[in-house]
Amino acid sequence: MKRWKFRSSDRKIISKLILDCGVTSLTASALAARGYTDAGRVMEKLQCSGLSDPFLLKDMREAADVLNRAVENGEKICVYGDYDCDGITATAILYTYLSEIGADVIYYIPERSEGYGLNNNAIDSINEKGVKLIVTVDNGISAINEAEYIYSLGMRLIVTDHHRQGEELPRAEAVVDAHRNDCFSPFKFACGAVIALKLAAAMDGGDYTMVLEQFGDLAAIATVADIVSMTGENRYIVSYGLEMINHTDRPALLALKEVSGAADKTVTSGTVGFTLAPRINASGRFGSPTTALKLFLSEDYEEALGLARELDRLNRERKETESRIISEIYEIADKDPMLLRRRVIYICGKNWHHGVIGIAASKILEQFGKPCFIASEENGEIRGSARSFGSFSVFSALTYSSEALQKFGGHPGAGGFTVKPGMSEKFGELLEQYALENHKEMPVFTVDADAVITPQELAVKNIQGLDALEPFGCENEEPSFAIQNAEVLGIVPLSGGVHSKLRIKFGNNTADALMFRTPPERIPVKTGEKCSMIVTLGINEYKGSVTPSVYISDIRPADFDQNKYFSAVSAFEAFMRNEPLPKNYYPAMLPSREETVRIYRTIPEEGINSDILYMMLMNKQLNYCKFCVAAEALRQLGIISLSCSDSVIKRLPVKNKADLGSAPILVRLRECISSN
Repeated sequence: MKRWKFRSSDRKIISKLILDCGVTSLTASALAARGYTDAGRVMEKLQCSGLSDPFLLKDMREAADVLNRAVENGEKICVYGDYDCDGITATAILYTYLSEIGADVIYYIPERSEGYGLNNNAIDSINEKGVKLIVTVDNGISAINEAEYIYSLGMRLIVTDHHRQGEELPRAEAVVDAHRNDCFSPFKFACGAVIALKLAAAMDGGDYTMVLEQFGDLAAIATVADIVSMTGENRYIVSYGLEMINHTDRPALLALKEVSGAADKTVTSGTVGFTLAPRINASGRFGSPTTALKLFLSEDYEEALGLARELDRLNRERKETESRIISEIYEIADKDPMLLRRRVIYICGKNWHHGVIGIAASKILEQFGKPCFIASEENGEIRGSARSFGSFSVFSALTYSSEALQKFGGHPGAGGFTVKPGMSEKFGELLEQYALENHKEMPVFTVDADAVITPQELAVKNIQGLDALEPFGCENEEPSFAIQNAEVLGIVPLSGGVHSKLRIKFGNNTADALMFRTPPERIPVKTGEKCSMIVTLGINEYKGSVTPSVYISDIRPADFDQNKYFSAVSAFEAFMRNEPLPKNYYPAMLPSREETVRIYRTIPEEGINSDILYMMLMNKQLNYCKFCVAAEALRQLGIISLSCSDSVIKRLPVKNKADLGSAPILVRLRECISSN
């Protein structure tokens, strides 16, 4: 169960946006919910007619001049990229451009095992090939020592990057990065591939015409994949590039669309983010990034198709590995449920692939709504990735816990770390200590709705108007809406029970609502009941009929009181962590024997989702905290099991009579009551 948050908007602002921008009510509601108060603000953020002058970027003219002279003088140049989608496409853009203007150019992308950015072994290899000038794309801003090493070997360096600078800049002929403290370019959020495209334009005198026609598609893919702000110039790049991709003759993209099942479909930013980009990234995670680069450099469709199939295979391997790691995380947590009841989730496994533990951390965070630190021990070394949200800073937590770490880095939302030998348990303790000292009230993971919609707004033309907000991405997410008090007319399993389709009645409207990756038995409402939903909206066209499509993100009974529910969860977990609670909480948390027995007898042998079970039993006396305490007591006595992966609670065979009063949680709770 996730907490819902409804964004509030002034109806006068919504009406003004409808009139001034010519948008539908759903679109105006989404804009107003995100802080757009007038047409000027909308135009500033969401309308862009082109890219700003590349020479507005600090050092861009110097970079273009140095590169042009190197080409004219026949100096050997190396484009040095990165192993993710942005770095690979950025390398393809600059390498291709330099090749076509007659440069003596090679490329180098480090394998994941080498680590991110410049490294001395790679620099030695490049030097041995006779390179005189290295140009980085999507990296280099923090390569202080490596830059000095490049110059000690008699080579020169140009840095193009989009990450934030540290206290000093690397030694270079030019350092092009909009996040430089002294760079006053108007748009700061371009990815590495767009900076590479701007460099190519600068080398061509500042004219974007040719480079956009040739590389706009690759820059668009990188912009979506790197999750940079989908505002300003990035919207122009992605809109331009998506048009190219949908009418492409580039062998790489034709092949990628073919192997991913997108050949006959309109490619959107969602298609790029969830279908194309993962296959490109898989080369850097499970193979070699040069496979994806060779794909983008290929001019032959059959060759490109072979490379695309290899990326597709690597992506399947990535998904299988990711699924296996998450399953093992569930197994670890099932054996020790306290791992999920702490303020911060920290779980360490064995020999988990480092290319996907960051993805695993993101999924565990989303599922359990807590900052997540996932690590893997391999050959005695423990390395991990962290993900967070809200006010909880990964970087601050790692800094606080640094006595247990060999190295770490990151920012508020994500980071990486290496734990000192024998300090894994201490690291987990320090994370909890940091959370307790700095976040008495932990941030709550929420599902946001831009607006609560009326039945009249669930209309085809109104939904079609949301296209005005495309392309979607970071800082311009696809709008979500709340539907309240809809009646469930029926629930049908799809794909063998993997997904569910609900037939709903909303006002005088009836519609189909799809909920992916949720079987019917995990839907917390039944046919005939009223429900509320957080949804995204689309259009379904079938045999000439055009109808609204409703995609459910989350669903719950219409009368569900989320404040009571989450307060109960918070109190239960605090009690399990031995954190003090107000005195009056303890008696309110203690279930009676009759309540505990009733819970046990209601649990089917085949199992049931624990939240659904609670809703079946819910009444004024049995609050959710009592339910959690009773379930934990039954689990401690070994007469039920509770799976963390899907919150399924099952009754287990009982060989001997269990003494309910002996459950450790009940013993401790009674002690707390008597001592107060």
